[in-house]
Amino acid sequence: MTATPQPQDIVYDPSDPAVMANPFPVYAKLREADPVHWSPSLKSWIITRYTDVRDLLLSDHLSVNRLIQFYKALPPADAALLKDIIHYLSLWLAFRDPPDHTRVRRIMRHAFTAKAIEEMRPNVVEITDMLLDRLEASGKNDVDLIREFALQLPAFVIMDLLDVPRDMLDDFKEWSDDMAVFIGGARNSGDKYTRAARGCAKMSTYFRQLIRERTANPKPSFLMDLINARDAGEKLSDDELVATCILVLFAGHETTTNLIGNAALLLMRHDDQRAKLRENPELIDSTIEEVLRFDGPTNALVRVVAQDHELHGCKMREGQRVFVMVNSANRDPRIFDDADRFDISRQQNRHLTFGQGIHLCLGAKLAREEGRVAVKRLFDRFPDLALDPDEPPAWLDAMVPRGTRRLPVRLKG
Repeated sequence: MTATPQPQDIVYDPSDPAVMANPFPVYAKLREADPVHWSPSLKSWIITRYTDVRDLLLSDHLSVNRLIQFYKALPPADAALLKDIIHYLSLWLAFRDPPDHTRVRRIMRHAFTAKAIEEMRPNVVEITDMLLDRLEASGKNDVDLIREFALQLPAFVIMDLLDVPRDMLDDFKEWSDDMAVFIGGARNSGDKYTRAARGCAKMSTYFRQLIRERTANPKPSFLMDLINARDAGEKLSDDELVATCILVLFAGHETTTNLIGNAALLLMRHDDQRAKLRENPELIDSTIEEVLRFDGPTNALVRVVAQDHELHGCKMREGQRVFVMVNSANRDPRIFDDADRFDISRQQNRHLTFGQGIHLCLGAKLAREEGRVAVKRLFDRFPDLALDPDEPPAWLDAMVPRGTRRLPVRLKG
């Protein structure tokens, strides 16, 4: 008989390579023995059960506005370095509470319409086929699927959306990576403040100039819709427009890159489910939903305690940081039957990957569409796609995003 784990026996170390590759066993232990876990190393609460994660995401007890407190606690030199990035990040929907969040989201919804997302599908298909054609024409069999496909597809989609030339991919990837070491909670980057400041400066300067040019020379586009978006006469300020462009580019490509990469990895590791999808292509929608649940692109969402309260007898104090572990919640057997089984035909699948409540991801519909097109066409084109037996996937060293930074594959097995 296996002994029940005790809270004091459980160590959650997200920098452990084994945990990066497979965090789910430690999540299971935490859900059972210590669902409101205080991590001394992270100086944060770790919340792992589905109901607690869902309720906290809907609760006024937590706030998304964790940047100001962090900024005030910085040494003067670091505060000066990070001044601009904190300014722009503070304008992101992801870091704003009501009423500011309510006003900005209401305005943004005039650009993020279902019709606008639907009109992007032909472009998603075109970019997907272009990248697959390029892979096939390269003559290579061993490739990094992230670099050659999963990263480029959503990046090009978002760049087209924002009127950014595709030949700027390398620049935007560099700037985005610089910001990601700060925003995504990278564990082992000693120069992350310098890199984040540099990436933000480059991106904000570029978008400010682009918005100025597009305003002077209007043409139909999503960016123009964003510039013109009004709600009850209100519009986004210049800084809010720049911040929103940075958010759309950063969040819009990173999450979808990880979704595509994780989907490919899961289907390569589960031959029975790959065969099921091949025989039942209509299951592509439920396949993407199951990827989002089983090993989704968002490992955790970060909040700060807004007011003292208790959860399962634990006293959560104002100002303390909280990681609500979405990927753990999505494997909670209290909610999902056979939760640790990857089943692309799963019907009851109310995962929390895109959040809950007022902070539900505005780009979720586009991410799903890109995932459906990318996965279906990738495996249609390369039905024998297989993991490289000599080089395992390399996982991101981060708390928030969940995905591989390298995914070595053989296109033809």
